[in-house]
Amino acid sequence: MQTSSDRHEYPAHWEADVVLRDGGTARVRPITVDDAERLVSFYEQVSDESKYYRFFAPYPRLSAKDVHRFTHHDFVDRVGLAATIGGEFVATVRYDRIGAGGTPAPAPADEAEVAFLVQDAHQGRGVASALLEHIAAVARERGIRRFAAEVLPANTKMIKVFMDAGYTQKRSFEDGVVRLEFDLEPTDRSLAVQYAREHRAEARSVQRLLQPGSVAVVGTGRAPGGVGRSVLGNIRDAGFPGRLYAVNKAFPEDQKELDGVPARRSVRDIDGPVDLAVVAVPAEHVPEVVTECGEHGVQGLVVVSAGYADSGPDGRERQRALVRHARTYGMRIIGPNAFGIINTSPDVRLNASLAPEMPRPGRIGLFAQSGAIGIALLSRLHRRGGGVTGVTGVSTFVSSGNRADVSGNDVLQYWYDDPETDVALMYLESIGNPRKFTRLARRTAAAKPLVVVQGARHGGAAPQGHAVRATRLPHATVSALLRQAGVIRVDTITDLVDAGLLLARQPLPAGPRVAILGNSESLGLLTYDACLAEGLHPHPPRDLTTAASADDFHAALSRALADDTCDAVVVTAIPTVGEGAAGDAALAEALRSAAAAVPTKPVLVVHVELGGLAQALSAATSTAPQALRPPPDGSAPDDTPRPTTPDPGPQTPPPAGRPASRPPGARPAGPPPSVAPLPIPPPVAPRAPAEEARLIPAYPAAERAVRALGQAVSYAQWRRDALDPGRVPEYENIDEKGAAQQIAGYLARGQGLTLGMRETCELLGRYGIRVHRALPAPAPDDAVSAARAIGYPVALKATAPHLRHRADLGGVRLDLADEEQLRRAYDELTELFGKPAELRPVVQGMAPRGVDTVVRAVIDPAAGAVLSFGLAGAATQLLGDMSHRLIPVTDRDATSLIRSVRTAPLLFGWRGSAPVDAAALEELLLRVSRLVDDHPEVVAVTLEPVVVAPHGLSVLGASVRLAPPPARDDLGPRTLPTY
Repeated sequence: MQTSSDRHEYPAHWEADVVLRDGGTARVRPITVDDAERLVSFYEQVSDESKYYRFFAPYPRLSAKDVHRFTHHDFVDRVGLAATIGGEFVATVRYDRIGAGGTPAPAPADEAEVAFLVQDAHQGRGVASALLEHIAAVARERGIRRFAAEVLPANTKMIKVFMDAGYTQKRSFEDGVVRLEFDLEPTDRSLAVQYAREHRAEARSVQRLLQPGSVAVVGTGRAPGGVGRSVLGNIRDAGFPGRLYAVNKAFPEDQKELDGVPARRSVRDIDGPVDLAVVAVPAEHVPEVVTECGEHGVQGLVVVSAGYADSGPDGRERQRALVRHARTYGMRIIGPNAFGIINTSPDVRLNASLAPEMPRPGRIGLFAQSGAIGIALLSRLHRRGGGVTGVTGVSTFVSSGNRADVSGNDVLQYWYDDPETDVALMYLESIGNPRKFTRLARRTAAAKPLVVVQGARHGGAAPQGHAVRATRLPHATVSALLRQAGVIRVDTITDLVDAGLLLARQPLPAGPRVAILGNSESLGLLTYDACLAEGLHPHPPRDLTTAASADDFHAALSRALADDTCDAVVVTAIPTVGEGAAGDAALAEALRSAAAAVPTKPVLVVHVELGGLAQALSAATSTAPQALRPPPDGSAPDDTPRPTTPDPGPQTPPPAGRPASRPPGARPAGPPPSVAPLPIPPPVAPRAPAEEARLIPAYPAAERAVRALGQAVSYAQWRRDALDPGRVPEYENIDEKGAAQQIAGYLARGQGLTLGMRETCELLGRYGIRVHRALPAPAPDDAVSAARAIGYPVALKATAPHLRHRADLGGVRLDLADEEQLRRAYDELTELFGKPAELRPVVQGMAPRGVDTVVRAVIDPAAGAVLSFGLAGAATQLLGDMSHRLIPVTDRDATSLIRSVRTAPLLFGWRGSAPVDAAALEELLLRVSRLVDDHPEVVAVTLEPVVVAPHGLSVLGASVRLAPPPARDDLGPRTLPTY
C-alpha cells in the first residue's frame, strides 16, 4: 500500500487493454485531473435514463464541483477508472473507501462504495464487467476487501453485472434501493466467470478477423506484382463473397476499378462498413492507414508490412506504437510482418494471404508464427497423399508474423468453439504467456487434439520481432508442462503434419497394443522395432508374403481389427510389380472396406512408394476423427453419426498401483501396467454422416507412422486421465494464517530474502513438513555438544557450496556412534578440505536409510508455479532426470510425478531392493504445492535430500526464498499482453 508521501503518484501499472464481448478492444486507465473535458463530453452523451440510474434523480449535467470530485483522486482511498475508445471515455467506475457508518474513511478501513456509468451506445458490450474486474483488482491492491453498491431496482443491467460476477454476495432492499455487498476475494466461480468472458471475447475478436463481410486491401500497386496486388488477387480468385476494395492513395482520382475490384484512394472514400483491412504499405505510412481505418470503423487489421521489431530496437518501438494506435480505435492486429490469414469455409472463402492458391477445405486448423513455416505446412498438407488436397485440408490458417497483438492463445480460443476445426496444429517460436497457454491448451485438448512444434528451442533467445516474458525454465521443463496440459509436443514440422493427418483421419486408440501385417517381412520388423522404441506393445508382425492380393490384405486386416487384444493396426505394403495404379486402387479399397467394419480402431499404412496408394487411400470427403462403438451383436455399424472430436476412451480410473498419467514414452516403476482392452464410451457429439468413406493415412517410413501412432496413444491416455484429474487434499495440520503472518514479518526486512535454517524449519513446519535438525559445528567441541543435544548416532556434513549434496567428494561422514568417532571424522574433514570456516560443518541426526530424492518448487515469471521431483545426485545433476507439474498439484498429479522420472524403478523395488513409502512422498509433494499455492510470496523451495525409506521419509536439507508477490497475478483482471 502506498504511504502518504506517494499517494498521488500515477499508477501506470493499472493501465490495460481489454477485449470486449463483441471482440472490439478498449483501454482501461486511471482518471486524472487532465480528463475534465473528456468527462464532461462523455456525460453529455449519456441518456437521461442512465444518468437517473446513476444519481437516483434527474441530473442533466455535471457541476464544476462534480467534475473536480470525479477527476481528482488519491489513487488509494478514492480511485476512478475509465474505459476509452478513440481516446474518449465510453464508461467510468469509481470507488470511495468508507467506514462502518458508510461515511468516507481512510485505511485501514477495508470497504468501499462502487458506482458505474456506461454510455448507452456501448452498453451490452461487456464494458462494465471488464471495469468491475479492474476496479476490484485495484481495490485489493489498496487493502480493500469488500465492495458495496446501491442500485435502483429498475437498473436491472447493473444489478446483473454485479450478480453475474461470481463473488460472494449479500443482497438487501431498503428505502426503494437494492444494496449489494460482495467480497473481492476471488472465488472458483468468479474465476470461472472471468475465464468464460475472456474466452467469448477473444474468440469473437478472432472471428471478426477470419469471417469478415467486407475487406479492403490498402497498398495495392497500380502495376502488376507487389505484395498488396498479390493479396488482392488471391482474395478475388478464392471467390470471397463479400465486398472487396483496392485502396491506394496514388490512384488517379478518376480510377474506379482495379482488376475488376472497386478502387478507392482512401478507406474514408469507401461507402459502407469495412470489417477487415489488409495493410501492405511501407512501415512509415502504416500510422496514417491505421488512423483512416480506425475513423472509418474497421474492426481488424492484417499487417503484412515489415520493418518493425524484425528490424531491430527502433522497429520494436514502432511496433509497440502500432499496437497502441490500433487498440485506441478498438481494432486488433495480426502481424506485422504477417503472411496472412485463410478461411476455407464455403460461406467465407477468404485467402487474405500471400499463398497463391486457396487450400482445399478440411478440418485442420493451422497457426504459424513464421511465414516460411506456414508455407511449408500448407505445401506438405497439399502434397501428402496427392488426394490430400481434396480431403485432408485446412479449415483456417493464421500466420501471426511478429505476433504484436493476436497470438496463438487468441486463435486457440477461436478453435475451441469452431465446428469446422477438428485438429489444431501450431508452429510456435515463442510463447508470450505460457501460463495462459497451458490453461487454454488443457481445455482445448480435452475437446480436440492440439499438436505443437516449437522452433528456436536451443537458440537461447526468441526470434527478432517476438518480445516475450523471460523464463528461467529449461526447454525440457516447458515441454513437460505442455504435455501435462494435453499438448502433443513434436520436434519437427514433418512430425506435426504426420500427427495431424492421423488425428484428423482416425479414431483415438484405446491402448498401446499394435497389430502389424503386410507383404514385406523386413518392413514389418522395422515397424515392430519402431513400436518398441515408442513404448507401444506390438504383436509379432504377420507376413502375407509378396504374393498377397488385395483380398488377402482385406482378410488379414479384418481379422486384426476383430482381435480384442489389438488397439491399432499398422499395414506395411511394398508395390507389386506390374500392377501400378490399378493395384494401388484395389488395395486401398480393400483396406478401407475392412477398416470401415471396425471404425473404433485406427489403421495406418506404411508404403515405400506413396504415389497412387496414398492418393487412393485419401479418396474420400471427410477428415473427421471417428470413434463409433460397434453394435453389441458385432454386426457392421449403421449410420450412427460420428463424433466431432476423438473419443477419450474409458472413464474408469486406472488399476490400483498404476500411475494416473505419465509423459509419452515414460515407463512406470514397479510391475508393468495392464494392457487389457479399454472400453470406448459413446460418441461425444455427432457431426459427419457415417456413409462417408474411411480415410487411412499413409506414411513413407515405418518410424514416422509409429511415431504418430505413439503420440495418439499418449494423447488418448491423457484424455482418459483428464476425465478424473484428482483433487487437492485438505490437511488438518496446516496453519495457513500463521504462515502468512510469519511471511509478512520476514518480508518487512526487505524486498527478497533467503530464510535461515531456523526460519525455514518454522515455516515448513506450519505446513506439516518436518526438517531434521542440523546444528552448526564450527569447532570439534561444538560438534560434540551438538551430537549430545541431538543424540547418537549422528552425521557430520560439510555445507560449503562446493561440497553441499556431494557425498561422492567425501564431505559427509555417517553413522558416527560416539564422541571418539565424531572427533576423528571432524579431523579427517578438516585435513582433507580445509579449515572449519571454509567447510561450514554441521551435525545432524541419522535418518532411516532409503533413496535420496529432491523436491523443488519455483515461481517462474512466465510459466507460473512449478513443482519438480527427481532423485538426488547424478540422476538430476548430470542427466536432468526431473519431472514437473504445474501448481496446484492434485493427488493424481503427485502419483504420476514420482513415476515419471526415468530412474523411478529405484523407488519401487528395483533388483530386489525394498520399495519406498510412495504415499509419504506423495503427501510431501502435495504439502509443498499447498505452501506455494497459498502464499505467492514463497518464490522458491528446495528440499534436498529427502531420504525416502520403506516406512516414512526424512527431509535432511531445506531452503526457502521469499519475495513480495506481484501486483497482478493470474487472479487479476483480463488484460491484453503488451509485447
